[in-house]
Amino acid sequence: MKIINARLRHLPGLHTVACAAERIHSITAQAAQALAQPGDLDAQGLLLIPPLVEPHIHLDAVHTAGQPRWNQSGTLFEGIECWSERKATITHEDTKARAHRAIRLLAEHGIQHVRTHVDVTDPSLAALGALLEVQDEARELIDLQIVAFPQEGIDSFTNGRALMERAIDMGANVVGGIPHYEHTREQGVSSIRFLMDLAERRGCLVDVHCDETDDPHSRFLEVLAEETRARGMGARVTASHTTAMGSYDNAYCSKLFRLLRLAGLSFVSCPTESIHLQGRFDTFPKRRGITRIAELDRAGLNVCLGQDSIQDPWYPLGNGNILRVLDAGLHIGHMMGYEDLQRCLDLVTDNSARALALGEGYGIAPGRPANLVLLDAENDYEAVRRQVKARWSIRQGRLLMQREPERVTFM
Repeated sequence: MKIINARLRHLPGLHTVACAAERIHSITAQAAQALAQPGDLDAQGLLLIPPLVEPHIHLDAVHTAGQPRWNQSGTLFEGIECWSERKATITHEDTKARAHRAIRLLAEHGIQHVRTHVDVTDPSLAALGALLEVQDEARELIDLQIVAFPQEGIDSFTNGRALMERAIDMGANVVGGIPHYEHTREQGVSSIRFLMDLAERRGCLVDVHCDETDDPHSRFLEVLAEETRARGMGARVTASHTTAMGSYDNAYCSKLFRLLRLAGLSFVSCPTESIHLQGRFDTFPKRRGITRIAELDRAGLNVCLGQDSIQDPWYPLGNGNILRVLDAGLHIGHMMGYEDLQRCLDLVTDNSARALALGEGYGIAPGRPANLVLLDAENDYEAVRRQVKARWSIRQGRLLMQREPERVTFM
């Protein structure tokens, strides 16, 4: 396969990208627009990028909104209660069917790498078993990382530690946690130390739901960051949500950011979900309910954006389009400046790939996998401004998905 007349991010002019044996073979700058030969794909001056990445979603819970009841308060905690009722009725085939349906939505939007959190506070670990099968069955569409996620806590849930161990034994790739949901601060701290020990011992990545609350006294991020720093695990650790940071005072954050830089961990914000769930206990003024996306980025920390949900007890909307989430994140995070918009796709591509530790398995460079997406725009700014869709998705050197451009005719 040879792709001609492609624009690449942050490079001038047009390029030809040649692929062979499921890898990128060469990248050549063009002096002028090339004529397509038989077998060539003509990008027609549009933007060719590595695949979009979904760093945070819950595929075990997708398409369950309103089952068995709606989350009337719109809070995180009622969502957990609704899910606790729904997960008591899940079946193997139901979980798989919903996950596959959501994966096709993600793939239609040019996403090829996905990290899903799967609830393991269930003695049967039924959802995990189903998602492990989906991981294999969906490999032609996406690469799927699975987080063992203790939705109802590790030390606060009966046999929570043993369930986490079993989940890793079964094949979960990433160790999760939710320290702010544990019954006490002491349990929250002990759960972080347990999950970090488990990840270090088993060679796993870490992704913790951390301080997903408006409570300015919820400060488990400092504990996670210090454990990360002390163990030298920064490249393997992600803190998700960290919405309490939006309620921390600046004096505390000044000290915290020094530790975060030393630790070198990654951050995932889910702006559409967080602005929906957080601020629920405020009248006015209402807090924005998200972490300090811009400040983390300016501090040189790795921050990326995720969708979190597609029609589940926590969020009733969602359609798999991560550029919609990027648009919201830029607005809510006050990242609408010129320089931000010129590189905004970093938040849903390269930064997310770094959080997932994809390394040389990602990116447009000779020798990397021939996984590519053509967006219907010429640059980052136009992609987010016009909310474009993926024109092509190429996986392992073959055309996986092709979308016809929309036509509008005025009569």
